[in-house]
Amino acid sequence: MGRLNPRMLRAMALPLLPGYSFNRNAGKEKFHKSQHLVFCNGFRTVTTEDKPGIGGEPLFGQKTKPKYSAFPKGIGTPQPSWVAFDKQVLSFDAYSEDEVPLTNQEKYIIRRYKILFYLEDDTVEVSEPKMTNSGLPQGTSIRRHRISLPPPHEDQFYTVYDFNINKDVVFYGRTFKIYDCDTFTKNFLTKLGVKLNPPGQCPEDPYEKMRRERIDRREPLRPHQPVDTLKQFLQYNGKVLRFFCLWDDSTSQFGERRELILHYFLCDDTIEVKEVVPYNSGRDTVSLLLRRSKLPKYGPPGVHQPGQITNRVALNIYSGPEEKRTNDIVLDRCQLGKVDQEFYKDSDLFIGATINVWGRKVLLCDCDEFTKTYYKTKYGIENFTPIAQKAPPPPRKAPPPPKIERKIPPYNGFGSEEDSLRTCIGLVPTPPKRGFKKFMERDRCNTLRFFAKLITNKCVDQDRRFIISYFLDDDTLSVFEPIQRNSGFIGGMFLKRSRVKKYGQEVFKSEPSEYIEAEELYIGAKVNLNGHLFHVLNADDYTLRYMEENLDKYPMSNIELVLPKLKEQLTSTDIKQIFRKADPNFTKTLDCHTFRDIVMTLTAGRLTDHEVLTLVHHYGVPKDTISDTNILIAQAHKELKKNSFDNFERLLAICIYEDREKKKVLPTKDIRRLCKSFRLPVTDDLLRRILSRFEDSKKQINYELFFNALNWKVNLISPSEGMSFTKKRCEDEWLGTPSPIPEKRVDYFRLLKEMFGKDEE
Repeated sequence: MGRLNPRMLRAMALPLLPGYSFNRNAGKEKFHKSQHLVFCNGFRTVTTEDKPGIGGEPLFGQKTKPKYSAFPKGIGTPQPSWVAFDKQVLSFDAYSEDEVPLTNQEKYIIRRYKILFYLEDDTVEVSEPKMTNSGLPQGTSIRRHRISLPPPHEDQFYTVYDFNINKDVVFYGRTFKIYDCDTFTKNFLTKLGVKLNPPGQCPEDPYEKMRRERIDRREPLRPHQPVDTLKQFLQYNGKVLRFFCLWDDSTSQFGERRELILHYFLCDDTIEVKEVVPYNSGRDTVSLLLRRSKLPKYGPPGVHQPGQITNRVALNIYSGPEEKRTNDIVLDRCQLGKVDQEFYKDSDLFIGATINVWGRKVLLCDCDEFTKTYYKTKYGIENFTPIAQKAPPPPRKAPPPPKIERKIPPYNGFGSEEDSLRTCIGLVPTPPKRGFKKFMERDRCNTLRFFAKLITNKCVDQDRRFIISYFLDDDTLSVFEPIQRNSGFIGGMFLKRSRVKKYGQEVFKSEPSEYIEAEELYIGAKVNLNGHLFHVLNADDYTLRYMEENLDKYPMSNIELVLPKLKEQLTSTDIKQIFRKADPNFTKTLDCHTFRDIVMTLTAGRLTDHEVLTLVHHYGVPKDTISDTNILIAQAHKELKKNSFDNFERLLAICIYEDREKKKVLPTKDIRRLCKSFRLPVTDDLLRRILSRFEDSKKQINYELFFNALNWKVNLISPSEGMSFTKKRCEDEWLGTPSPIPEKRVDYFRLLKEMFGKDEE
């Protein structure tokens, strides 16, 4: 077969067989075209030329510009740059050479800069450290933003690869020469694969060098001779010697004898003199006769020129011909022109000495106790006999001005009395001050609760019961009426929390009103609250304990005072027979109502209800703690199960961790704090009662027994037991409120034994 003609080959088409096709779009799925026409601010416009071609591929000759710096592929993290490079900054040390025209001292100036490159968004910031007395505007030279590369690549921005040591960078036509960088920058660029150049040095500024050489030439030729006064100042600061002096000026015309007070300041050996002007002397009062300064011994020495009295003498030196003469200053080694002065010291002052106060002869007559102690300690002087005939009498003070009594206008009825009083004290009324110390000491769980009833002639109001709450932190009280079914009353808040005035006071008066205090509320008290007379029946356990802890305010809660008072009214035989008759089964206990009736009858009402309650509370028989504990735990199980709380294993784990000594007990306050932190869904009153059942004599709780008892999934108590017992007890005790009947039984046998000192059989 002959040779084929190339023209024939070009005319022929290759078959569509595998391997014979040169179509570049084979396997391509994206053929979309980038959008170039958009709306901007309501107008049609064309986007930039950065848009790619068909399918998102760059056009022929098009270069994609990187948006931000990033780690090389395979090294970096998939996080975005603003997360991966957060708070990471490259720091470069650079300088620039600026020409200085029209001067012979310097041709150029070297200015140092700090170039900061923020990796998170490729922004650059240039700042110049401030130098004292430089005369140049320093600080931030280029604020932080992205900077374009110099032409012809102005369409691109600086990246991390454009920075290196001993490399020039151009920012807006200004050249910065990088000569070093910090350690973090070196490590980062090295890990990025950038080969760092060796660090260089910043050239020295010729003008700064000339200034430093000029300052060095002005240093003294001999070492400085400092005078150390700091030790004296620290040792004697605030210590002053005081002398009572006399200046006899009677020889001059219109002269007289004047009394002076001399103060010698030990911290710097200075003296000031005050004149004591008698009352109604006819002379003008001046603050000081001699202001505080060092007092020369031989004065007045004359008037010196400014700068004549100095510690050191400086000499001017002129060198060189007249046209190139320079001025230099050196210190006088011989100190020929120095003026020496001798000043008064503490050793020159003593009683009977005459000193020269700028030409005035002043006699020292007496001194105070501190001055005597100082001279005894330092100089051993014992004789301080004053010069009586010349000693100045104590200065008389002007009589105080008469005190004007402030009259307070009466209360006008607007706002509280305290607010109205503040408007009378100053032009700008301020809110009344609150007892913050009292609030911090008595805040939280410092509320006294009492059970009371109304004293009224209305039959419908005689069975109403109320809860009186007294708040100790701000001396306010509130009255709440519990809701009773089929009572005919709505119940709820009867008196909102506020300070209640004592009944019978005048409303519009100037004197402050008297308010009801905590001491006026006790068992059996009759208190008038805004016209309603209440009879206090009982109080809760916390209130009774508070009264027993504050016996100075509540003497009726002191059992040591109640027993002698009861013993005066009774005899051993009579009370023994009455108690035996009331207790036929000889159980040695009586019902609290029976005990109260017997005591009140025998004492003919001389004992108050509070004192009888103190006896009942002190000699009461403990309740059945086991059944009571089961009722409280059943109530807690009901609330825990209702809220699906079962995080007891974690509670035990934390208790075991805090029990470092492995005693299996923790303080009650720690268990209470732990329950609060885990938001145990029980009320504070119920939690306090349950904790008291598990508390030992040392106020510690076995945490395993406590949390196992609360674990309703493991130790579930039947709620029917608690409901039946609660229903039975509701006749005598109101759950969650103070009870009108505090105890069930009273041990009268122990009362007789402690009161009469023998065993009553």
